[in-house]
Amino acid sequence: MERHRSSWSLQMEEKKRAEAVTGACGGSRVGEAESRRRKENNPYLWRVTALLPSLAFPSACFSGSLCSFLKPMQKFTTMTSWHGVRQLRNGWADGPSYVTQCPIQPGGTYTYRFTIQGQEGTLWWHAHNTWLRATVYGALIILPKEHSTYPFATPKREFPVILGEWWNSNPIDVIRQALKTGAAPNSSDALTINAQPGDLFKCSSPETTVFPVGPGETILLRFINAAMLTELFVSIADHQMTVVAVDASYTKPFTTSVILIGPGQTTDVLIQTNQPAGRYYIAAHAYQSGPPNTPFDNTTTTAIITYNNQITLAKPKLPVLPAYNDTATVAAFTAGLKSPGPVTIPGPVNENLFFTVGLGLFNCPPRKTCSGPNGARFTASMNNYSFVTPTSQSLLQAAQLGIPGVFTADFPASPPVKFDYTGNNISRSLYQPIRSTKLYPLKYGSVVQLVMQGTNIYASEEHPMHIHGYDFYVLATGKGNFDAKKDTAKFNFVDPPRRNTIGVPVKGWAAIRFVADNPGVWFVHCHIDSHLTWGLAMAFLVENGVGKLQSTIPPPLDLPKC
Repeated sequence: MERHRSSWSLQMEEKKRAEAVTGACGGSRVGEAESRRRKENNPYLWRVTALLPSLAFPSACFSGSLCSFLKPMQKFTTMTSWHGVRQLRNGWADGPSYVTQCPIQPGGTYTYRFTIQGQEGTLWWHAHNTWLRATVYGALIILPKEHSTYPFATPKREFPVILGEWWNSNPIDVIRQALKTGAAPNSSDALTINAQPGDLFKCSSPETTVFPVGPGETILLRFINAAMLTELFVSIADHQMTVVAVDASYTKPFTTSVILIGPGQTTDVLIQTNQPAGRYYIAAHAYQSGPPNTPFDNTTTTAIITYNNQITLAKPKLPVLPAYNDTATVAAFTAGLKSPGPVTIPGPVNENLFFTVGLGLFNCPPRKTCSGPNGARFTASMNNYSFVTPTSQSLLQAAQLGIPGVFTADFPASPPVKFDYTGNNISRSLYQPIRSTKLYPLKYGSVVQLVMQGTNIYASEEHPMHIHGYDFYVLATGKGNFDAKKDTAKFNFVDPPRRNTIGVPVKGWAAIRFVADNPGVWFVHCHIDSHLTWGLAMAFLVENGVGKLQSTIPPPLDLPKC
């Protein structure tokens, strides 16, 4: 089987290899990384040096080829998050700045040491500090153990397909301007596949990503949505896709002409190269679930599947993509995701939680001019609390060392004020959340059922919610206000899919369940980065259990200082 790696991918095979390459340059991506593997007690060890993007994103490096930028990376602090890796008992390697550790200072280094246990499939890594994620990300592929196989037909070839965004401006400047004015950040100027907008853009057409295949082959495509702001529909001209995994968890195979993938999510699909020899577009464009007047990146990005490296002047065929606001296709795709077979759902439930997730508006401060709706400033919250990131210590350090004043462990189990969450006439008194740094404590081993309810405060849209340190079963999603008496009957207790990032539907809800068996502080947040920046986040504080094997390991000696 042939494995093809993009220049920002890292693949792992137990007892075999961990691979990384330095400094891909494409899209708005400029950076450098050094990664190497050393055998120690942990099976995987990387040294990651200076994953710090430049302030400038020159279009001269738009080729997508390997590039190296040796000028000093002295502009930003950052951390790398290994998205979806459970990091059992080891939040020190998780990555979100000021949550599990303080960021690496400019010119500094930090060695990530972690063991991957019981996970297999497509994950990814990215910066987790301000908007550096727009420039620093890549695939993290966990291959089956040696002498093991996939639970589906062995593919002839496999390719990572990383979906992202391109800004003509520096993304850091984009979010700084938004925070200064209180308005929403500008949308990206193009969507990308493996760092290229693709064949529909003159500047990118010669460097459009190409996936070479042969006739009669089974191909595994590993889709990753690394975009900052955009959920995406993806289709392939004249080829059906069989979904076989999401978020590094295998699924019951189902065939579809389109997939929906939110920021932070991964989806593995098989395709059969059973069409006439030629070239076929993979195409992606936005799913925009917000109000009709909401600005979004309305471009289409493309890559090309080419049979036998065929060279022709004929344009590849473009697939038909759903309308940008096609919620019915989203619901149908979500309903098709199931585990490969019956699973044991944890129970009984010890913690029955209900969290609202949504946007809000702060009044403009006196003697200031704000550019948000009605002269206000955008914000976001969970249970009407807008998360404030600490700056003096990380939450995990404060929890482990007993440092006071960094957080409070009193995040509410349900909204302090009950209201018609998806109604059209929500009181303006609920538009302004309380800014705080609140954690919700969980006892080790407790069974958690969490319903995340989207709200229509100011506006409603889908929120891809990610929980660090955990996978969870998605029992159900639905429209409207969650009704425990009626909607619990809709729960799938037989073969629910397992994920680490779930889209809470527009004006709807998602119900998940997991066991709190990973001690530490674990971030819960929307993976649309403007929403995270505005405060759509909280964290679980999972207590230690009994003995070392149920307790957070001590911090490493080289943990970055605040």
